[in-house]
Amino acid sequence: MEQHLPSLATGKFKIYHQQLLEKLNASTTSEVKRAKYELELMERSRFVEINGIVHHYHDSGPADAAKVVVLIHGWDCWWMWWHHVIRELNSHGIRTISYDMRGHGWSDNDPHNHYHIDFFAQDLGVLVDTIGLEKFHIAAFSFGPFVALDYARTAPGRILSMTFFNFGYLPNNAFISAVAPASITFMFNNLLRGLTWWLPAYIFARLVLAKNTVMLHDILIGFKSLGLCAPEAIEQTTRQITSFEITDSVPDMVRAVDMPVLFVAGEGDAIMTCENARKLQEMTNKGSYVCVPECGHLITVELPDTASELILQQVLQY
Repeated sequence: MEQHLPSLATGKFKIYHQQLLEKLNASTTSEVKRAKYELELMERSRFVEINGIVHHYHDSGPADAAKVVVLIHGWDCWWMWWHHVIRELNSHGIRTISYDMRGHGWSDNDPHNHYHIDFFAQDLGVLVDTIGLEKFHIAAFSFGPFVALDYARTAPGRILSMTFFNFGYLPNNAFISAVAPASITFMFNNLLRGLTWWLPAYIFARLVLAKNTVMLHDILIGFKSLGLCAPEAIEQTTRQITSFEITDSVPDMVRAVDMPVLFVAGEGDAIMTCENARKLQEMTNKGSYVCVPECGHLITVELPDTASELILQQVLQY
């Protein structure tokens, strides 16, 4: 399969692309099928230098679409967590921009190791300006809403609506703030990242995060995100979202936005519960709330059709 690599393609992208080409000669039909599918997705990949760091974004759907949705991935994730949602939104004539934050996915790592929420938000602002988006919708999950809310404060009138998955108000305390950063960082950077087989990571996700069986392809996509994320990004973002500075500021960040915000939580999400999401919804001026039955923390891969439908409803309404 002949495919020209896009301009400014990062080293991570090139390595991944070569690995997929090699899998075209795999012995199993399913592995070949997955490789072809991802190679087709890569045809819509673009790269742009933002604040001195080359960023990857996936641009698909009609170029002249009336509706555009910017998709923001979560903590230790990458753009491909949205691949089901992208396909569904594109089928309804909606253009999607799904990108990798600095240090994640196919975007370059920051040589200065600056992985703070405000840096991610600044990158988002430059990205949408570079692409030429005037008004657009945002969908984000897990860590992504922190970035979206921080950016929203600097871009009044540009965001038409936001849909947040698995994001809520989680009260902090001294024990969490002191213990969580080191323990979570150790688990992901020292234990899960070192795995060479996807099954242990899947067992962890299935027992702790998900309430539904996930397709093997999505398991592999999630597993790959571990190796593509900079260890420093894991450490710094974990420290931020468990700090009093950030957790105490979330209510004010939510109250400050004036566009419609839909909060979506999984009924079985043990991390960000429906109650946590409902608390934030009650703080907004134009907030709404949905608790999805039989769903955990990974809705975009557990119930991608449900996630797509909720985004679609929000986008078509506003």
